[in-house]
Amino acid sequence: MFEEHLGEAVAIIGQTAMPKERLDKAPNLKVIFNVEGNFYQNIDYRECFRRNIRVLNCGEVYAQPVAEMALALAIDLSRGITWEHMRFREGRERYVLEGNHSSRLLSGSKVGIIGFGLLGRSLRPLLEPFNCPVEVYDPWLPENVIREHNCTPVGLDELLANNEFIFIMAGVTSENQGFLGKREFDLIKEGSKVLLMSRAAVVDFEEFTNQIEQGRFLAATDVFPSEPFDKDHRLRQAEGCILSPHRAGGIPQAFYKIGEMVYDDFALIIRNLSPVRMQAAQ
Repeated sequence: MFEEHLGEAVAIIGQTAMPKERLDKAPNLKVIFNVEGNFYQNIDYRECFRRNIRVLNCGEVYAQPVAEMALALAIDLSRGITWEHMRFREGRERYVLEGNHSSRLLSGSKVGIIGFGLLGRSLRPLLEPFNCPVEVYDPWLPENVIREHNCTPVGLDELLANNEFIFIMAGVTSENQGFLGKREFDLIKEGSKVLLMSRAAVVDFEEFTNQIEQGRFLAATDVFPSEPFDKDHRLRQAEGCILSPHRAGGIPQAFYKIGEMVYDDFALIIRNLSPVRMQAAQ
């Protein structure tokens, strides 16, 4: 049905693949609304740019929910909330200091943020009350933009080696898949907390699992290479990792807002005006 009506389509809402062959069949197409939150690599972006077809993304709606979840998971990792809860359920609870030997405050801890787009910038204000010095690695941003958010711009290696809490907030592109691998993970100090909150494809996921199994750092992840995640994957049994089934951003408030954003921007585009609600691919 999609192919049948492609020739008439002015707009596409969704993440369906749009290579050049399909774009050629859509002479009236003005806009593709991606309502998933990431710029998928299944679209010929160069051809869209050449033909002035807008590719818009709703990622902004997920930024605040993901940032709040990232903060919650960081506190969980630092205080062992989930693990001690499970011990209590099993009748193995440890009281006061006995259950707190590995606990530490987030307050005053060194924090690194990898990727300072919508997610990273939404997380930064939530860290303000904790008085954390924050370093940021984002090779796409001018350093002055990072400094304006009261953060210190640094290289990737420096960030990994320096910080006790590392938030991975970078989106995935055609060029950065798997850019965090063994060499990078080996730079992280033992006992650090690593939170994978953006896309699983930016890390070597098997090496990420190796490092967790070896106890090099504690981790939390909300994203996985395939979803639903492999039932037999060893990460499910690994101690030292909190697993969240990709639920950080997809809350009802976000989904309703996506509908409003698509409606508002489509109303502008069909009047030959520029969209103002959604993020444009560039």
